[in-house]
Amino acid sequence: MARISFSYLCPASWYFTVPTVSPFPRQRVAFLGLFFISCLLLLMLIMDFRRWGISLPRDRQYERYLARVGDLEATDTEDPNLNYGLVVDCGSSGSRIFVYFWPRHNGNPHDLLDIKQMRDRNSQPVVKKIKPGISAMADTPEHASDYLRPLLSFAAAHVPVKKHKETPLYILCTAGMRLLPERKQLAILADLVKDLPLEFDFLFSQSQAEVISGKQEGVYAWIGINFVLGRFDHEDESDAEAPQELATGRKRTVGILDMGGASLQIAYEVPTSTSGLSPKQEEAAKILLAEFNLGCDVQHTEHVYRVYVTTFLGFGGNFARQRYEDLVLNETLNKNRLLGQKTGLSPENPFLDPCLPVGLTDVVERNSQVLHVRGKGDWTTCGAMVSPLLARSNTSQASLNGIYQSPIDFNNSEFYGFSEFFYCTEDVLRIGGRYHGPTFAKAAQDYCGMAWSVLTQRFKNGLFSSHADEHRLKYQCFKSAWMYQVLHEGFHFPYNYPNLRTAQLVYDREVQWTLGAILYKTRFLPLRDLRQEGVRQVHSSWFRLSFVYNHYLFFACILVVLLAIILYLLRLRRIHHRQARASAPLDMLWIEEVVPMIGVQVEP
Repeated sequence: MARISFSYLCPASWYFTVPTVSPFPRQRVAFLGLFFISCLLLLMLIMDFRRWGISLPRDRQYERYLARVGDLEATDTEDPNLNYGLVVDCGSSGSRIFVYFWPRHNGNPHDLLDIKQMRDRNSQPVVKKIKPGISAMADTPEHASDYLRPLLSFAAAHVPVKKHKETPLYILCTAGMRLLPERKQLAILADLVKDLPLEFDFLFSQSQAEVISGKQEGVYAWIGINFVLGRFDHEDESDAEAPQELATGRKRTVGILDMGGASLQIAYEVPTSTSGLSPKQEEAAKILLAEFNLGCDVQHTEHVYRVYVTTFLGFGGNFARQRYEDLVLNETLNKNRLLGQKTGLSPENPFLDPCLPVGLTDVVERNSQVLHVRGKGDWTTCGAMVSPLLARSNTSQASLNGIYQSPIDFNNSEFYGFSEFFYCTEDVLRIGGRYHGPTFAKAAQDYCGMAWSVLTQRFKNGLFSSHADEHRLKYQCFKSAWMYQVLHEGFHFPYNYPNLRTAQLVYDREVQWTLGAILYKTRFLPLRDLRQEGVRQVHSSWFRLSFVYNHYLFFACILVVLLAIILYLLRLRRIHHRQARASAPLDMLWIEEVVPMIGVQVEP
């Protein structure tokens, strides 16, 4: 009997044959087609497993890189899926407007809106500043809307016209307005709420124009930095780039240190428990702690954060120098009166200032009093002289000015230092980035010990940062000592603390507190998008659940079918062998009956 044999890369016991003559030709063709389709699906399954197991982590990293690069590209204003938002920062010296945009929410209730700063056709940030500050309108509040008109006209020219009515506008006033009496503040805000909607179609109401506190400003800055760093994202544990996670499964957030010219600010996340505090400390903690929910639904408590935030007025770099000069002037003049000396009263007998470079001469003037000083360049002595300006108390949980400070777990924390923290480490010392206390102290001490003539020559030769100027060279010795004392003696950071990074930009862009403000203000918008998405996709949810999200079950069914086919083939093989053994005796009988007839002559 002729047979067709099938053989492939399988165990030898799987070799089988199929008779060429079959009473069921259609079934045989269907069987062969099903067999080859099953093999093709099996091959696809193997390829998919390789793709899921190897490519996804790489794709996630690549998408993160593309997102960072995309932040620096021009915004596609032709995209109808983009939304826009405006934030006006009304500061003490001027006002700036920032234009932000974001695509539709990705559907994950754990994620915030992907808000980015808008960029024009030249890939430059869409931002405009005017001077003076809005507090200059204190006596003429009826002109407040005229004051902001150039900023809003600028934003209206960049946001697509068809998007104006759905673009929220937030006017947030800071330090300058806080100094005004409340009645003048309210008069300025009332004029803005009344007149701006008559000229601009932006989404704007009375609650969107306010004077924010220093605490709110610090919280917004903390939100903005952690958002840009991706600390609010919910990644898989297999993500190699993900930072250390807390026991709750959230990523560890970073704290911020920001020292400006007049003030100093610190903000960081703290545990939810305040046990072990005295009633007085617990009351102080309530004032300095801010608790807020960044989830799109108030029911999602996994997005609740408690942040300690404090602003220290008078502890900025420039203001601290003025306080130091006042201290030196008063102490020197009092000492002269008591001891009959004339230190600092003439250039020939100057006060030797350890916080100025060697040989630098300067004059301190306060009203009619004058003190002549000459740089001594002793960084260690300078640190000891500025230490009293910290105004520390004797309690262990107090920081600058005797204010309560929530404990920091220095073994499991991370901080970023901005403004003066970056300038002090980078502009002339050129060691910005990862901060190391002993290295910084050695570099600062060496700089202070240099002669002023040497420093100015190095400056002319371009050996310092392009941002450095003569003012930086002159006061670098003092500011580095002040920063060092604030960090280690004021905030109690260990001298070998390894997780502080000084920076000016994060991923090549400057992060403003206004980004955190619009993130917080728009935190409920994803809930609206999620509800709309749920209504549109209600009819297709069963398909997604049964096929897309259960693809493993789908391929398991294919494997079961393939196994059934193989078992069926094996059964056919056994049946064929039984038929062959049963037909052998009949064939022999037929031969025995026919052979004797050979040679027999048939009579006619």
